Amino acid sequence: MAPRILLARHGQTAWSLSGKHTGRTDVPLLEEGRRGAKLLGERLHRAPLDGLAGAEVRTSPLSRARETCELAGFGDRATAWDTLMEWDYGAYEGMTPAEIQAVRPGWLIWRDGVPEGETLAEVTARADEVVSWARSADRDVLVFAHGHILRSIGARWLGLPLDFAARIRLNPTSLSILGWAYGEPAIESWNDLGHLAG
Repeated sequence: MAPRILLARHGQTAWSLSGKHTGRTDVPLLEEGRRGAKLLGERLHRAPLDGLAGAEVRTSPLSRARETCELAGFGDRATAWDTLMEWDYGAYEGMTPAEIQAVRPGWLIWRDGVPEGETLAEVTARADEVVSWARSADRDVLVFAHGHILRSIGARWLGLPLDFAARIRLNPTSLSILGWAYGEPAIESWNDLGHLAG
């Protein structure tokens, strides 16, 4: 079976709720985020995924992703990996899109990048590293990480430039699956929040 990559975005934080760009700032989960992480874990442990017994699990080392991983029941199987850290937003860290637009009208991160932070090329290279690792063996992989890096991985899995990620929204505590269709990389599901319904 061709390997798939399952993408779990961390639970809700105060900054994700307000729309602030949360790169390397270690913002904790809200209670809503903890509840969502547990519901995500219940989903990953029942049919058809059944706990992903053969899957390799990695997590961003940032606490909001690590705690989501732990609450979902994968903490003992997960390896922390710096490559899964969120985009370094540099001077735009902690700012909302509206605040950035006020000083830089027309700005789009996927086209314009950020000052004093990671470049588009650097984020692309990290996403490519994750894709290469995920495809390296005949087993599924599960990663717990952040909105923009996971969207970047989605774009690069499909072989598309990074700016495609602007078109694939990703909510907190969502589950997405990247796999294959007719031998080509494909999206099996994206931004699935069904588990949050309880």
